[in-house]
Amino acid sequence: MPTIDSAIAGLVGREVVVDVSSPFVFVGTLSEIDHNILLLQQADVHDLRDSTTTRERYITETRLHGIRVNRQQAFVMMHQVVSVSALDDVVA
Repeated sequence: MPTIDSAIAGLVGREVVVDVSSPFVFVGTLSEIDHNILLLQQADVHDLRDSTTTRERYITETRLHGIRVNRQQAFVMMHQVVSVSALDDVVA
């Protein structure tokens, strides 16, 4: 069974969804990881307080319609990460 670090490293170069403990969700291409940060390229940083949609609905719509890029790069602090998954693993 792979370790968490090797499993996340296996997502480098893929479009991912990063759920965090705050009311934000990050979607983008994972380009780098270390113990402190995840670096996303061509990213969507979405504040769920700005809409009435749920986190799951927003992620599902992103899977169906594509990433709404609003950042060239986004650094996500690892201490806030709750979940990382490949965007194509989202069941639409």
